[in-house]
Amino acid sequence: MNAVAELARGADVPSVLPVWERHRFAARDPPRVTCEHREYEEIDDLKGTIIPLDDMVHKSFFFGPTEIAALRRLIPPHMKRSSTFEVLTACLWRCRTIALQPDPEEMVRIICIVNSRSLFKNPPLPAGFYGNAFAFPVAVSTAGQVSDNPLGYALELVKKAKGAVTQEYMHSLADLMVLKGRPHFTVVRSFLVSDVTRAGFMDLDYGWGPPVYGGPAKGGVGAIPGVASFYIPFENGKGEKGIVVPLCLPGFAMERFVKELDGLLGQAIEDSFGGSGSGSSIFISSAL
Repeated sequence: MNAVAELARGADVPSVLPVWERHRFAARDPPRVTCEHREYEEIDDLKGTIIPLDDMVHKSFFFGPTEIAALRRLIPPHMKRSSTFEVLTACLWRCRTIALQPDPEEMVRIICIVNSRSLFKNPPLPAGFYGNAFAFPVAVSTAGQVSDNPLGYALELVKKAKGAVTQEYMHSLADLMVLKGRPHFTVVRSFLVSDVTRAGFMDLDYGWGPPVYGGPAKGGVGAIPGVASFYIPFENGKGEKGIVVPLCLPGFAMERFVKELDGLLGQAIEDSFGGSGSGSSIFISSAL
């Protein structure tokens, strides 16, 4: 995208030439799956729990420094160094699970798109490599455990899933693609999130100046509505910079999601101010 932007502004050649090199992600010979890849498990939806497509509601939620700080007050002391992505993902997964109200014993999944470019060091991927270099690690738990435990439970699972992605994991994934015919990740009781705050969308200039927004206009985009959400850099009407998350849920679930998130942030504010918080309505809003 940077190369196209430079050409659009009149450059004869991009400053960094695009590089193919897809062979770096080729399967081994013979292919061998050495890591667990539960994101590609074949799961039958026996209870009809794939999100219904009727009555879908789209909302966007803004998380600025105040909201993220509030969430951090809810996590255990030994996890305070968790990344913003990890904390926000744990929060959304928990609130979404509560909102959808699956059977407590059903297994639910959070899938994180993880960029693996930095894992390839000998030799590293060239700067101009423009192919995909990401994985879909998954955390799995019963719905009851995600819903009933404090936020730290979901956070621990998210961190463990992210940490599983190594260079060997990527080689194992390439081998699995060959052996199983490029399966799609499971969407049964799954929620997929992708952080594009560092993708550089806000730095692109196609000749009209810097962008105002770079990301999907609605949540739940894709073949299966309601499964995927993106973390997008955004500046709200107050000039606060943060992350906007478009979300798509059935109407009944969206109402519960808003209530749960509002309550979670309100709890953090009250804990911080010794029970004198004035409510959390200012900390949650539709941003788009």
